[in-house]
Amino acid sequence: MIDPHSLEILEFDKIRGLVASYAACSLGKAAAMGLTPLEDLETIRRRQALTTEMAEAIASGLTPPFGGLRDVRAPIRRAMTGATLTADDLCEVAETLRAVGQLDQWLAKIGDQFPRLGGLREGVGEFTGVVVAIEGCLDNRGQVLDTASRRLSNLRREIHQVEEAIQEQLRRMIRSPELRKILRYPNFTMVGHHYVLPVAKEHRGELLGSVHRSSASNETVFIEPQAIAEKSAHLAFLRAREAKEIQRILRFLSAQVGQVGDALLSTLENLGDLDLIHAQGRYSLDFRMAPPDFNTDGRLVLNNARHPLLEDLFRRHPYEPPPRALEVSAPLSVSDSGPETATAAVSAPSAEAGGGHPAPVVERPRRVVTPINLHLGFQFSILVITGPNTGGKTVALKTVALLAAMAQCGLHIPAGQGSQLPVFDDILADIGDEQSLEQSLSTFSSHIRRIRTILSRATPRSLVILDELGAGTDPTEGAALGRAILDELDSIGCLAIVTTHIGDLKTYAFTNPRVENAAVEFDLETLRPMYHLTIGDIGQSNALQIARRLDLPGHVVDRAARYLEQGRGPELPEWDLIQALRKEAEEARKAALEAQAEAERRREALDRKLDDVRRQTENEAKLADARARLQPGDRVVVERFGYDRPGRVVKLDHRKKQAQVMIGQVKWDVPINELIPQLARTPDIPDDSKKKGRIDYAGLDRP
Repeated sequence: MIDPHSLEILEFDKIRGLVASYAACSLGKAAAMGLTPLEDLETIRRRQALTTEMAEAIASGLTPPFGGLRDVRAPIRRAMTGATLTADDLCEVAETLRAVGQLDQWLAKIGDQFPRLGGLREGVGEFTGVVVAIEGCLDNRGQVLDTASRRLSNLRREIHQVEEAIQEQLRRMIRSPELRKILRYPNFTMVGHHYVLPVAKEHRGELLGSVHRSSASNETVFIEPQAIAEKSAHLAFLRAREAKEIQRILRFLSAQVGQVGDALLSTLENLGDLDLIHAQGRYSLDFRMAPPDFNTDGRLVLNNARHPLLEDLFRRHPYEPPPRALEVSAPLSVSDSGPETATAAVSAPSAEAGGGHPAPVVERPRRVVTPINLHLGFQFSILVITGPNTGGKTVALKTVALLAAMAQCGLHIPAGQGSQLPVFDDILADIGDEQSLEQSLSTFSSHIRRIRTILSRATPRSLVILDELGAGTDPTEGAALGRAILDELDSIGCLAIVTTHIGDLKTYAFTNPRVENAAVEFDLETLRPMYHLTIGDIGQSNALQIARRLDLPGHVVDRAARYLEQGRGPELPEWDLIQALRKEAEEARKAALEAQAEAERRREALDRKLDDVRRQTENEAKLADARARLQPGDRVVVERFGYDRPGRVVKLDHRKKQAQVMIGQVKWDVPINELIPQLARTPDIPDDSKKKGRIDYAGLDRP
């Protein structure tokens, strides 16, 4: 299991949230928020292939129809326990089941072109009977139809007759001049289910009947006349029977839902997973991602890899906020949160403010993520990254770890084609300030506790990333401790990337062939980081050059340089030669990896073409076999007449390879090789089902 604390450090929850934002329904959003890196290679490859097919389907305009799909698992579980669902719940279930049918048709439609997605159809159940039952009893507003049962139809007819009789009697009463004198207005109204007349308060005793309520001003009382009391009582009795019958119908429909509850819950889970795949495909297309290649020999290659969260951030905030006022143009400071290439417009005093000239406007370029290239697991398994602060070291660490976690979830990654990853059994990270106030631990102590946990969990199949190794204590002791930790990681045999500022650790790779240096570049002229990662190079902190460029007094910088030379001791020119040779070897290795990736892409393209030819041959063989087995009465489609106009075979002449097909009321002679057989012969429609009107659903009309 991938270390949850490391995923938290890497802000993997934000990746989950990004994927969830592309989901079409709550089922997919919930599945996205539960994304966890997998560890089985075949499962990961299958999930990656599904994401690839979904991205291709969406790009082709074949977006799955998720409209109407809702999370109705709670009412389904209630129905499985025997509870009676409300009409609104049943309407939501019916709407969801219709969406299930549409998605089932979509999966069947794309199955030939995208076989892995089409294979998901096996997890989608058939619930037409339940949909027909609910739609036969409820309208789209959740009202129970009169035709839901004979008993309900008879009750509502009788209720209507009684109401008509009551209303007619009330109309006769209102026409009486004596009664009109005591009414506030000449009409009847309803209080609840009771018909009442609005009587002025002072005439309350002049009309016999029951008072049901009074107006807000107490000037009007609403009285149900005694003359209609008997009919009103009968109406109340009928309405009670109607409510009981409605409850019986809802109970029946709930039982129908409960009977298919297990299959329906399983289907919803599978469709939630389909929506997750749909979200992954949309995310991949929107951020120009690609599927990585997985291997079993522990090699990691990332081509033009981009930090996914930084890319999202720069999309939402494409420009660096401009400075308030600058006398001269100056570069923006950039935080270590990520590569930013934007510069801001420079504001100068305006003419109104006395500057005499309007402020010059300098266009601010958009911020973009600078991609990195990195590999591990070939000649070396540990990479030591050095360079100045704000240079992008931490971003490089997080990019590698995040992309590894994303890939093992079945997500495409923001990297170029040919990127390769092993399947890690754990991703272990120690990044940032982990000072613990609750445990009274300093930053250094907290880092040591974390590294102790990492070393105890790491295996040869793990990825370890450590930020600022050896920092937080005396540099000499920190360097010694850092070397010991690197030795331990080397003995474990895992892949590891560490960053450091300590000079002694920069030379560690010269003494260990399984360790390599890398550096982030820095432009001393503009004092801005370049964010390029160069393997085989040693990064310099450039503190003295930066201090000189920022106009620290020259004699102070010169004195610091003398102290630095005294501390370093005699130069070792052999180190420069070794570094140059390692850098040259790295360039050759990079070229070889690119050539290997190109060859792999060509091989995969050829394999896909062979699969397409093989699939087309199989389909043609199946179609020819189906045509050979055609019989009179079978349903067929003739492409030139349209797929929406199926017909029936009337005659077959295999010797002449001709067939006569009835389409509508017209017979057509067509070649047999133009016929597309349907799935099965359509049975004749029973006479009983041709009758129009009410449908009796299994036991619904039984007393």
